[in-house]
Amino acid sequence: MKTAFLFSGQGAQYVGMGKELQKQYVCAKEIFQRADDALGFSLSDICFEQEEKLNQTEFTQPAILTMSIAALSCLIEKGIKPNYVSGLSLGEYSAYTASGVFHFEDAVKLVQKRGRFMTEAVPEGKGSMYAIIGMEREQVENICKEYSQYGFVAPANYNAPGQIVIAGETEITAKAAAAAKEKGAKIVSKLNVSGPFHTALLKSASEKLAQELNQLQLHTMTIPVITNVTGQEVENNEDIIPLLIKQVMSPVKWEETIMTLSKKGVDTFIEIGPGKTLSGFVKRTIKGATILNVENQKTLEKAVEKLLI
Repeated sequence: MKTAFLFSGQGAQYVGMGKELQKQYVCAKEIFQRADDALGFSLSDICFEQEEKLNQTEFTQPAILTMSIAALSCLIEKGIKPNYVSGLSLGEYSAYTASGVFHFEDAVKLVQKRGRFMTEAVPEGKGSMYAIIGMEREQVENICKEYSQYGFVAPANYNAPGQIVIAGETEITAKAAAAAKEKGAKIVSKLNVSGPFHTALLKSASEKLAQELNQLQLHTMTIPVITNVTGQEVENNEDIIPLLIKQVMSPVKWEETIMTLSKKGVDTFIEIGPGKTLSGFVKRTIKGATILNVENQKTLEKAVEKLLI
C-alpha cells in the first residue's frame, strides 16, 4: 500500500472547522496556539466563530492551512505517514509544510500575505470563476479562446475529467460560462471566491509573493511533493520557489497530479483539511482507490482504523 496525503484548498472552509480536534487532541491544540502566536491575533476564533472573516481570503488561507496541519498532527501522532503529499492551490503550502520544507510559523504568515496579495491583484467584483461540469477539456479551452478576443478568460483548474474551472474578467467570464451551458455542459456554477485565481490577472500577486518567498529559509523535503504547476514530482529544493511564484497565476493541474500519484503506485488517498472536495475529484479521476478524509474526530478514527489494519 502506498499513501498520499492531499491538502484542502480555498473554498472548503466552514465555521467550526478543527474545533473538535482542537478540544480533543493536545497536538491539534498546540498547532492552533502556534498560529495565534505567529500571527498576533486569534486565528482560532476566526476558524471557530467568525464566518465573515473566515471567508476573507487573507484569513481563509491561514485558517485552512492551520486546520489542515492540526489534522495532520493527529495522524502523525497515531503513527500514520504518507509516501507522497500534494495539495490543491493553497493546499500545496500545507503539503510543503508536511514535507518539512516550511516551518509551520513561516507558512501560516506567508499564506496570510498570499491571500492579501491575491485580493489586491484584482479588485472585488472585477473577476470571477465558474466550474464547468460535464464538458470535455478541449471544448472548454475552445470557448475560452473564442471569448478571450473580447476580454480575459482562461482555464484555471483542471480538477478532474469533466470538471474544469474557468476564470477571468467578470463580464466576459460570465458570457463564456453561459456559452458552455448552451453548448452542453451539464452544470455551470459560479464559485464563491473573491477573484480570478490561477490566471495571468494575478501577475502582481505573483511578483509580491516572489519577494516574500525569496526571504524564506527552505528546509529539505522529507516527503516527495507533487506540484499543481506541472502535475509532476518536485525534483529538488531549488525548484520550489520558482514553482510557487508561478503557481498563483498558473492553471492547477489537479487531474494530472492524481494520475501521477496513481502511476507511482499510490492506491490510498487521504484528504486532510476541511471538506471532501478533493475526495470527489479523486473518485472522478481513478477507479478502485481507497479514499478517506480527516477533518474531525469521527473521520480521524475511521482513517486510523482503516490504515492500521
